[in-house]
Amino acid sequence: MRSRPDRCPGVVHPWPADDGGLVRIRVPGGRVPLAALRALAEVAQEHGDGRVRVTGRANLQVRAMPLTADGLLEDAALAALEATGLLPSRTHDRVRNVLVSPQTGLAGGRADLRPVLAALDALLLADPALAGLPGRFLFTLDDGRGDLADKHLDLGLVALDDTTAQLRVGEQWGEVVALSEAPTALAALARAFLAARGTGPDAPWHVSELHRPLAPAAAAAPGAPVATGPLPLGPVAGGRHVAVPDDGLDLTTIAAWTAPTVIVTPWHGVLIPEENR
Repeated sequence: MRSRPDRCPGVVHPWPADDGGLVRIRVPGGRVPLAALRALAEVAQEHGDGRVRVTGRANLQVRAMPLTADGLLEDAALAALEATGLLPSRTHDRVRNVLVSPQTGLAGGRADLRPVLAALDALLLADPALAGLPGRFLFTLDDGRGDLADKHLDLGLVALDDTTAQLRVGEQWGEVVALSEAPTALAALARAFLAARGTGPDAPWHVSELHRPLAPAAAAAPGAPVATGPLPLGPVAGGRHVAVPDDGLDLTTIAAWTAPTVIVTPWHGVLIPEENR
């Protein structure tokens, strides 16, 4: 049993590493405007070690950021990060952990999940209660190609076609819902998780750790249990998937890209679309 709350880092809550503050910027669906990514690289040059790293949840990290005596980011560094547009809410800093099939809306898949992603993120940001989700709580939105089958953890869905999806609730399958209703259903389940987990340092971080099922289990719908694997590097349908080295990206590399929006992937890469659709 855990005896402490989740300490997953964010921007408002950096991790005090040996080289300074480590900040993690949540990028729902991995989708980041190229201008914002360039701005973040400039912040890393001015305040950090000059590199932008990616995580296994398709988020971004900057290291060696200046901290105050209280372990918080210095005001100038925090203001610079906010100016990139990648921190829309200080209170919801750590809770926008949403993985989405990177190619959704570009090529393949059963449905374009970009509207579902946008609606879910808006619901997360609009609800003060959902700011209480643990920093490790994860939503996964699989567009039916099965690329996120091994990433699922807490709440999510798998598209069955272009209008319906089956929910994932912890390790179980949930109900089949219309895609248009899925964001509301997922937000409601997240609120139910908060109510069920209780408070205190030993409160569960994940749906699977609850003492009782969060929702009734359902049988998997035909086509729901699909699994493929990581997106390969190189040319892929809809764009080019480039690897990000362990030491991250620098401004020169990012500045050479031209797509208006790029997609950070959960395989330590960036998908550069052929065109912004």
